[in-house]
Amino acid sequence: MKKKNIIIILVVILSIALFIGLLFLIKHINYTKTYDYKLLKIGYNKQDVKIIKKTLKSKQIDTLLEKKYNKNILAFLEEKYFIYDNLDAYLKYYKKNNDKTFADIVAIINVNADKEFYKDTIKTDVKKEELMLLNKYNYLDESYSPNDLKEFSNKYAYGDNQKLKEVAYNAYISMFNKAKEDGYTLIVNSSYRSYSEQKEIYDKYVSWYGDDADKTAARPGYSEHQTGLAVDIQSYCSQSKDFDECEEFTWLLNNAYKYGFILRYPEGREFITGYEYESWHFRYVGKEAAKYIHENKITFDEYYAYFVK
Repeated sequence: MKKKNIIIILVVILSIALFIGLLFLIKHINYTKTYDYKLLKIGYNKQDVKIIKKTLKSKQIDTLLEKKYNKNILAFLEEKYFIYDNLDAYLKYYKKNNDKTFADIVAIINVNADKEFYKDTIKTDVKKEELMLLNKYNYLDESYSPNDLKEFSNKYAYGDNQKLKEVAYNAYISMFNKAKEDGYTLIVNSSYRSYSEQKEIYDKYVSWYGDDADKTAARPGYSEHQTGLAVDIQSYCSQSKDFDECEEFTWLLNNAYKYGFILRYPEGREFITGYEYESWHFRYVGKEAAKYIHENKITFDEYYAYFVK
């Protein structure tokens, strides 16, 4: 009886041990199927894995697992405006331009600024209204003209025939009135331009500056002025000084976004916008977009690529 009981106990113990071992084996097999295991196996550390799982969707992690470990992937992944579909382009660009910051590379690739200007261009989506994008890669048809243009009186503008789309016009009037109340006078110097009017201006710049004309003037069809949403602003002060030396400019920097306007071509972002700094050129994008762009100090091109496109 004693011997029999011992055998039974041993069998029970062995069965329990086998059961526990089987559980551990199943658990391990299941673990090898997890993203944690697979990512760690190709070289990412535990902190990397947390970031990857938090940032990417399952299908994106699946495609990431097909790539070799690259420490730069995590650097791009942590950038605020990272777009996964652009990852390969970020990495490729970095190889030849590792003097640039990861943030700048993300911005450049997102807005297509790694490509030659005016090459592989597309027609902009006018249905996006005040968020339509005009730059050196996105254009308007020659025939495009807003159907709700409103003309400024001489109270607000230099000369006649200065117009903006109604939504931008109304926002500008509100901004003008507030500036006036604060002791500043804003003057519309240039606003809506047709395709043909822009062609005249561009041709003139080409005759003056040759190939350098593209740095300061948009080609016909690529000008924001054709949208009826862009306005060049001056002041009495700017008759003798550069506009950014005037108090009106400082007022606009601090207040224009409240009315839906942004400084479209800011200083230091020429490699994104494709244009030299223009302190006078403001663009209506609506209050929500303008507030975000102002608070996060990005260009409209970057905003469009991440939030609109």
